[in-house]
Amino acid sequence: MSPAYGRPPSKDPKIHDTKIRMSDTDIEMLEYCCEKTGKKKADIIRMGIKRVYEELKK
Repeated sequence: MSPAYGRPPSKDPKIHDTKIRMSDTDIEMLEYCCEKTGKKKADIIRMGIKRVYEELKK
């Protein structure tokens, strides 16, 4: 049998898509965060969701 090729499966697969509408100001802030942190837009958005979630769980 031949070895498996491709990426190994993720421990936390990202299988859901969500579309949001953002203002020019929101986009500017998101791009600024990406530029300063070197992270992708999706990572910054996930960080924001996690921060709000943790705050609400207190």
